[in-house]
Amino acid sequence: MTSAQRAQMKKALQELEAQLLGKGARKVDPNRPDESAVGSDEDEQPLNEMLQAIASSRNRSDAEVLVRVQHALEKLASDPDAFGECEECDEEIALGRLKAMPYAELCVNCQSKKDPSRTLPTRKRLTDYV
Repeated sequence: MTSAQRAQMKKALQELEAQLLGKGARKVDPNRPDESAVGSDEDEQPLNEMLQAIASSRNRSDAEVLVRVQHALEKLASDPDAFGECEECDEEIALGRLKAMPYAELCVNCQSKKDPSRTLPTRKRLTDYV
């Protein structure tokens, strides 16, 4: 990776870090803000619970990405020549992957080995689910 490409990745990482820090946590409102409102709408509580679950999931995801971004920035500062190398096999991570995810730690091959298989078993007989 050239120094110009590293500078481009550093800029992208800093922008992403600023965006994640500036966004803050999504607000999760309580299910029942007022006890007198209970029972006013039977669909309100399940909808509110779903919105809470979505906000919580997004907050966790943003926090995980922020940690990875900060790790990438630290790696860029401490050992710029190693930035862009897979942490498993030490091969260079494809530039396209780094442009999409400048905080990527693994190459596509190592990441695919780490991720669980997403294929579901196929049903062969009717009795498979009994």
